[in-house]
Amino acid sequence: MVPEFPRRAFEPAIRRLLHLYWRFARGLTIGVRGLVIDGQGRVFLVKHSYLDGWYLPGGGVEVDEPLEAALARELREEGNIELSGPPELFAIYLNRRISRRDHIALYVVRSFEQSAPPRPNREIVAHGFFAPTSLPDDTTRGTRERIAEVLSGRAVADFW
Repeated sequence: MVPEFPRRAFEPAIRRLLHLYWRFARGLTIGVRGLVIDGQGRVFLVKHSYLDGWYLPGGGVEVDEPLEAALARELREEGNIELSGPPELFAIYLNRRISRRDHIALYVVRSFEQSAPPRPNREIVAHGFFAPTSLPDDTTRGTRERIAEVLSGRAVADFW
């Protein structure tokens, strides 16, 4: 009998292989992230099964997919969040941590509905709305900086 290995053990290797493939197959990659702010001024964050830390929800833009459609899809998938008004494009960043060709479009979302909290799944293991002054300790540096840029008026960086 061959022992079963948890899928989680293989996901980082698969992710690295996909990024290597994308580096050669695509000239440029772009992703979207949403800074979702509720009526109490809290921000929505997610924790992935395959990455450490808390992040703004978002992901890659598919071929022939408009940026706002990608944002709406990612918010629905990761947060059970439906846009009820247009999001505001805040900035576009170069994400050198992934590659010199990767960019992230950050949208600010204030008009939305969340009929129920999302259920944890294979991708998103935790989520929640947090006061900007009480973010989880392991919130990523980039996430903290983007929140500060939007909410505190910190100068907008060029790099994620």
